[in-house]
Amino acid sequence: MAPELPFSQACDNNKAPILSVLARAFVHCRSILEVGSGTGQHAVYFAENLPHLTWQTSDQPHYHDGIHQWITAFPSANILSPLVLIVGESMLPFDKYDGVFTANTAHIMQKDEVVAMMSSLSTSLPQGAVFCQYGPFTRDGVFSSDSNAQFHQRLLEQGYGGYRDIRELMDWAPALTLTAIHTMPANNLLLEWVKA
Repeated sequence: MAPELPFSQACDNNKAPILSVLARAFVHCRSILEVGSGTGQHAVYFAENLPHLTWQTSDQPHYHDGIHQWITAFPSANILSPLVLIVGESMLPFDKYDGVFTANTAHIMQKDEVVAMMSSLSTSLPQGAVFCQYGPFTRDGVFSSDSNAQFHQRLLEQGYGGYRDIRELMDWAPALTLTAIHTMPANNLLLEWVKA
């Protein structure tokens, strides 16, 4: 890896376990939108390993240079340059994709932004589309570990939205069915949703 590329150790640690789920969840999909591509590490790894998909990156503009650097360093014919996507401000183009992926976004976003994302997914995803959502969540208000509870508190102190509960995500996306909750390393989950 070139040292000048933006790098997230968490992305490097979790990419293989996430891929093992996406390979099954997205097996019938053809066009994926990644909400919040961040450094771009996930995008180039998943595009390379899921060649039947077109992988559309997206994020806020200040992340785009880094995403372009990763795409240039690890090119794949099936990965697309990032769209400007700011949840709560941008039009969310979910109707154009049969799959959506996001990682470690819901606990960073403010509550109203997560509501906007989930409700837009619920209303605009095409029938049969799959949404895979990775990150730390609570279940019925319970944290999976003391470290997760402490991290949630630190996020709130730093002005982020903090952990979201799976039940509230379901309430905000009534047309989505939560078909699987995959237990992942480091007390994370991958929620697999399907548009009913």
